[in-house]
Amino acid sequence: MRRRRIISTGKVTLERVYAVTDLTAEQADATEIAHRVRRHWDIENQLHHVRDTAWTEDASRVHTGTAPRAMANLRNLAIGALRLTGHTSIAASLRHHARNATRPLATLGIT
Repeated sequence: MRRRRIISTGKVTLERVYAVTDLTAEQADATEIAHRVRRHWDIENQLHHVRDTAWTEDASRVHTGTAPRAMANLRNLAIGALRLTGHTSIAASLRHHARNATRPLATLGIT
């Protein structure tokens, strides 16, 4: 069961959640399931949400062939490079790098 509270109204709702896993019955205790669900949302928040907010990926007009996958890979590369160099706010670092065309290359060690 998952509890959710709507911040604006304070109303609490209970939601029954089902999941599919490859764990055996012995491995699938509540702690392990909760850990895996949290890891899933970590990935969602650290990558997919960033791609959608920083680049408005859901509104992208690139839809044909392998272009959408290529663009997603390029965005993932940029996010990974920025995180490896210590940037915590991807949106802020994108604005910072956009001001000078040589900054993205310097981030990747290309001079």
